[in-house]
Amino acid sequence: MHSSSTRVSGLSKVLHASGDKYASSLPEPLAPLLQELVSSKGYTHLIAGHTAVGRDVLPRAAALLDSSQVSDIVAVHSEDTFERPIYAGNAIAKVKTSDKIKVITVRGTAFDKAALEGGSAQAEAVDAKDAESPTTFLGEKINQSSRPDLATAPRVVSGGRALKSAENFEKYIEPLADALNAAVGASRAAVDAGYADNALQVGQTGKIIAPELYVAVGISGAIQHLAGMKDSKTIVAINKDEEAPIFQIADLGLVADLYNAVPELLEKVKK
Repeated sequence: MHSSSTRVSGLSKVLHASGDKYASSLPEPLAPLLQELVSSKGYTHLIAGHTAVGRDVLPRAAALLDSSQVSDIVAVHSEDTFERPIYAGNAIAKVKTSDKIKVITVRGTAFDKAALEGGSAQAEAVDAKDAESPTTFLGEKINQSSRPDLATAPRVVSGGRALKSAENFEKYIEPLADALNAAVGASRAAVDAGYADNALQVGQTGKIIAPELYVAVGISGAIQHLAGMKDSKTIVAINKDEEAPIFQIADLGLVADLYNAVPELLEKVKK
């Protein structure tokens, strides 16, 4: 992993520690290692993506470093001042931290991707650190799909509670996504109802994405959901309720019954 990381533009050094205990990214062994590296090498900032792993590991590391974490930043003003969304993204807070060591998680969709070529960082091995862990990694189940990954896909088709069943979700959402070469997403209501897998959830408690095209089918547009997709470049909404909040942020809105509109749209896309 570190050999490819050394080519990332802007990096000067890549530190890597080897050991089975680090393979699963559990916070108990990783946090003490980060604390040791930051303290011994005099780093002033500890930064990670606001991902499942970042949200799991960095708060523990922040506690060990006696720092108050600044989470989910979307802009950088200076080395100690940042912007982060609050109230499910309805407001932006400008935060200044006086901690000696800044511990930060970053919303990846708010920043341009780093170039994966052009860098020439040095790779340096560091010693693993002993740490007791009450947690044991038992295994993981990876959903295999030929569709683009939801977190990075340029196009996403999402379904909501109006689909009424897992069968309808598969019948109406998945073919449209395939025709658009898009990833499949879902609202929390659809996930909670069992229509779609939890990994497909878009929203404040799911994945926060910003694709080029986001198609919301049968999604009313609760604040929780809007927080996960409102930064999409183009938002298309299909809902039979003309008062649905999703229309307030949609670039294109169609007030129609999805059971009629989606098949018609699918036929036009296929042409």
